[in-house]
Amino acid sequence: MLVRKRRWSIAIIAVGVVSACLAFAVNQYIRGPSSLTLGDGKNGPLDMVWIPPGEFLMGSDHKKARPNEGPAHKVRLDGYWIDRNDVTNADYARFISETHYVTTAERKPKWDDLKVQLPPGTPEPDDSVMVPGALVFVGADRPIPLNDFSQWWAFVQGADWRHPSGPDSTIEGKETHPVVQVSHEDAEAYAKWAHKRLLTEAEWEYAARGGLEQADYAWGSDFTPGGEKMANTWNEVQPFPVTGSRNKFKIGTQPVGSYKPNAYGLYDMSGNVWQWIADWYRADAFRVGLKLQPAGEVSFNPMGPLQSYDPALGVTANAPQRVIRGGSFLCSDSYCTSFRTSARQGADPMNAMSHLGFRLAMSNDQWGKNR
Repeated sequence: MLVRKRRWSIAIIAVGVVSACLAFAVNQYIRGPSSLTLGDGKNGPLDMVWIPPGEFLMGSDHKKARPNEGPAHKVRLDGYWIDRNDVTNADYARFISETHYVTTAERKPKWDDLKVQLPPGTPEPDDSVMVPGALVFVGADRPIPLNDFSQWWAFVQGADWRHPSGPDSTIEGKETHPVVQVSHEDAEAYAKWAHKRLLTEAEWEYAARGGLEQADYAWGSDFTPGGEKMANTWNEVQPFPVTGSRNKFKIGTQPVGSYKPNAYGLYDMSGNVWQWIADWYRADAFRVGLKLQPAGEVSFNPMGPLQSYDPALGVTANAPQRVIRGGSFLCSDSYCTSFRTSARQGADPMNAMSHLGFRLAMSNDQWGKNR
């Protein structure tokens, strides 16, 4: 009898151990790894970093912050996977090869997409000017006032992701550079093909900060620690946006991973190219969000506003805009400091530009389904 009881006890203990192991496995499947992990295709999606659940102070009240960055507020997020690098030209080429997708810059523009960005009553242009193309940084040959960006940007017919500066340019030899000249729609099409998604604005900032609470930059509080340049930004030796023979410094994208990663192992969260975000852009998003939630509560997995709003656009304040983050090779301390972790901006989701790309995210549940 004693032997039988002992056997039952051992069986019950064994069942308990198995149940505990199964519970742990299910929890890991749902929540993901407990710490930062670089996916290798077996233990997580290839070249994606796992960001564990956490809480941080989003936005900024710093003296360098613009009004659209505040107020700083607490946000709590579930864990998620994020691309270690921006999507590259080689990545995008594989997508195009498999799907034969045609980007917005390669299509004839639609008046319905254009008129929502223009003052009411703007007449429809002649069909002859509705040609495929994209916005290209052309710079200036001398120092100029910085109140009119149209002086250094131009719509170039034939510019697209394969020809980022125009029909005579190429991405040959730039396979590891971030893809540019892709619209928000183009980024979403790629994400669907890759079984991923664009990051929310909160996810992007949490990852960009690398665990550094309210640091100005992805690497800390000093823009050039020890005199070291930490990101592909405008070289301050030359006044922005002057280009030409006097500029001895290369202007444009650099291969992903050319600079040190942040503490989460993510490259180019500042500089190189702006990154498309899932959220609609509101200049007052953080102020409005705090008013809508109960006092003292922490915002949990915020998805952003339901529509766009930017009073700086005047009569087109409600024109559709998506958030872009991270700054680019054109960001300068004298003109644009958007390489800061809290800096945010809006962009026409149908626009393609020579300094705008993207990276993607994935939930652990998505990863489980895609394995």
